[in-house]
Amino acid sequence: MRLATIKQQGREAAAIVTADGLITLEELNRLTDSSWPTDLLTLITSGQLAVLNRWYRHGGELKLQQQPAARLPLDADYAPPYRHPRKIWGIGLNYVEHARDLSETAPSSEPASFMKPDTAIIGPGETIRIPRQSERTTGEAELGIVIGQRCKDVPQDKAYGVVAGFVPIIDMTAEDILQRNPRNLTLSKSFDSFFSFGPHLVTPEEVDDPLSLQVATYLNGRLHRRNVVANMTFRPDFLIAFHSRVMTLLPGDIISTGTPGAVVINDGDLVEARIDGFPVLTNPVRDLKLAG
Repeated sequence: MRLATIKQQGREAAAIVTADGLITLEELNRLTDSSWPTDLLTLITSGQLAVLNRWYRHGGELKLQQQPAARLPLDADYAPPYRHPRKIWGIGLNYVEHARDLSETAPSSEPASFMKPDTAIIGPGETIRIPRQSERTTGEAELGIVIGQRCKDVPQDKAYGVVAGFVPIIDMTAEDILQRNPRNLTLSKSFDSFFSFGPHLVTPEEVDDPLSLQVATYLNGRLHRRNVVANMTFRPDFLIAFHSRVMTLLPGDIISTGTPGAVVINDGDLVEARIDGFPVLTNPVRDLKLAG
């Protein structure tokens, strides 16, 4: 199943993504006399996403196909799937090639993890704002993991069992701030608009093999860097298990698994995350230093 959040009449509403269009959960409740949560984060944190997914895969999809009048077009105005996760984990230098970009040595014993605030979140089509404090900001396509249940000390071989879904991410770094002092990692990652994700959250049964996914950073329609998840130093199942040993993971928490390559972004640019089987995540760029 695929889900999204769309902007509708001044508010944000969760929707199921079908091949022919979007059906909001509010409309689904009306059609089926149900009471599903109508925002995506509550759907996840309440444990109802798994229940809805079972309904969808065992007859619900067919029922929705019989309701063409209820569908909205797929080219809707998308918001981020949700705006207030409890935690966002980022993983630095998780592809060896990206480490070389920064003249760094890729970590080999444990991931280079950092956390980001939810105030950094934007969605598809929303503007990345280069801060006045930075002369060199980068955009980085990544595969995101959304946690689906409260969990602690997850065995690596059980890690995918706690996943609610996967999602494209564009992460940003004020690279010049980071290079001045490696202790500035959190600072360089935490500016407003420095974390875009969406448009669709794709549940695990629709992703045959996460390791085979190609993740690519594009700038202005041109490929900057591409790599396959299998080439990560620390793969998704390891990242889930590792971080669950540090702290309890909660439904809706996000792990952004690292980029194959960061590209310098400038005012007027268009940066994209392209991942096999997912719609493209695209964000325009504005440099606040050039604002009037």
